[in-house]
Amino acid sequence: MMRALIFDFDGLILDTEAPIFQAWQEIYQAHGGELTIQEWSTIIGSNEFAFDPLQRLAAQIGYPLDSQALLTRQRQRETELIAQQPVMPGVAEYLRDARQLGLKIGLASSSPCGWVTGHLSRLGLVHYFDCIMASDDVRRTKPDPELYLTVLSVLDVHPSEAFALEDSPNGIRAAKQAGLFCVAVPNLLTRQMDTSLADLHLNTLTDLSLESLLERITSLQRS
Repeated sequence: MMRALIFDFDGLILDTEAPIFQAWQEIYQAHGGELTIQEWSTIIGSNEFAFDPLQRLAAQIGYPLDSQALLTRQRQRETELIAQQPVMPGVAEYLRDARQLGLKIGLASSSPCGWVTGHLSRLGLVHYFDCIMASDDVRRTKPDPELYLTVLSVLDVHPSEAFALEDSPNGIRAAKQAGLFCVAVPNLLTRQMDTSLADLHLNTLTDLSLESLLERITSLQRS
């Protein structure tokens, strides 16, 4: 019997991933460089960077950059773009229904705690969560399972009694390594990536109500 659900944050509750990628793409294009989704996909869902975007750009164009100025410019543009993003479809309904069903609600994010709670507070969602674990709280972030294992411990539920909602390959790997049933809900950016390790795929959380999803999970676990 499911007693808890655990949300990812970036790209699952709020689409921060596409704005961050777009802001970096604009920097690259302004300097005659190219940033591909294949390169960027290696770091989505994790704060353990597989490459440094500024070093990569400098190597492409062949001359040094004013890194601090470009970082400031990128972050300003990122902030502008994220502020325009609504809560992802179905998220508010899932949080409300989880409360009504008596489920515990956790969050496991590779981003810093201030980033996660700041956005959740701004969106009016932070009060729904019984446990929020972020990069500040663990030694290893996704795809390592430590974030999920920590949330499970705090919620006092067994992995078989919870499921994860994830959008990225790194997040899905973390959830599966923690022993969780994982539902992939990719966004426009991560839809181009391999999410085949997930147990179930939804286009958005509006595809199934939470109650219907719980029934589907129970059916799949019994089969």
